[in-house]
Amino acid sequence: MKLTCQQADLSRGLAIVGRAVPTRTTLPITNNVLLSTDQHRLKLVATNLEMAISYWITANKVEEEGAITVPARLLTEFVNSLPSQEKDTHGELQTATIRLDLPSKGKVLSAKCARFEAKISGIDAKDFPPVPVVGEGITTRVEVDALRLGIGQVVFAAATEESRPVLTGVDARFEDGLVTLAAADGFRLAVHKLPLQGTIKDKTEVIIPARTMAELNRLMSDGEELVDITVNPNKSQILFHLKDLQLVSQLVQGTFPQHSQLIPQSYKTRAVVSKEEFLRATKTASIFARDGSGIVKVIISGAGNPGQGIMTISARSEELGENEGTIDAKVDGPEAKIAFNGKYLTDVLGVIPEDEVALETTGPSSPGVIRPVDKDSNTVDKYVHVVMPMFVQW
Repeated sequence: MKLTCQQADLSRGLAIVGRAVPTRTTLPITNNVLLSTDQHRLKLVATNLEMAISYWITANKVEEEGAITVPARLLTEFVNSLPSQEKDTHGELQTATIRLDLPSKGKVLSAKCARFEAKISGIDAKDFPPVPVVGEGITTRVEVDALRLGIGQVVFAAATEESRPVLTGVDARFEDGLVTLAAADGFRLAVHKLPLQGTIKDKTEVIIPARTMAELNRLMSDGEELVDITVNPNKSQILFHLKDLQLVSQLVQGTFPQHSQLIPQSYKTRAVVSKEEFLRATKTASIFARDGSGIVKVIISGAGNPGQGIMTISARSEELGENEGTIDAKVDGPEAKIAFNGKYLTDVLGVIPEDEVALETTGPSSPGVIRPVDKDSNTVDKYVHVVMPMFVQW
């Protein structure tokens, strides 16, 4: 392998694939990054056996083809320590380039940049775990901005404990020109619908690891417009393809709960409030809820006039004291009382971009439903969040 590339490009590429390098592993070679020539480009690959990220950077010149794996952390730290600019023969500053040189039968990679040079011992590329090829199956496309919003509004609700593996993933249901993303941890449920760029003939449902979705969200850049999605025929792997990047992930096997049955279809009381005011009042109450099991109480009261009212958010700690905040609300229905874990409220309110939200309740022991609301006080149908109540003495 003999090639040159820009230091900035290699640094960015290593940062991207480095997201797939495991922090702990029983297979030491997964601590390495695979470098291989691919026509006029340099391909970088890293995997934790559940997820693999491939990234291509343009090479200034490829003199010899080749491949090697080297320690990802070592190479990344070395490349990041190099200057981003160097002087040319005329003394003018230009973008720094790195020359990578690997003897045809050697396993020591030489990396030169400006006046710096490193020799890094590697492992044969043949020993690197093969990255699954997902070339056939169910294929569709989604707008990057829409997918980024959808992932951001559901992924935090996935379970972190492995006791129920299906709940550690995000359920993705492709049907009728839409993909419905859903995540739940037994205490809350988040559901987001977004349009597909192209139809899928047969309904398809898969469970994508939440860690994969979180990484995909970080990898999608503002300059991208569409992401191609392919699910292999036996629904064991999924591929996300962007301009210079591919992410392949194993899928969670199992059956996700029928989340449509968990969303209340009616309510007794509905309050529409400012999202920012609700979030601020909840964060303030959560300070006092730390020693009180995180319990935040919500009381919705009408003001005697239709559509007018207030929402009171409070918390109490036996040792610290108590707090109460009041915000204006457009109330439909009788007075209602309900208590939630304050963290669950701040989590959902923090991912809603709309200015107003609606809280729908049926009773203190029934789930509460939070929905975004547009300027005309109409519910935005693409997102719904269900939170289980906490039982308290009123």
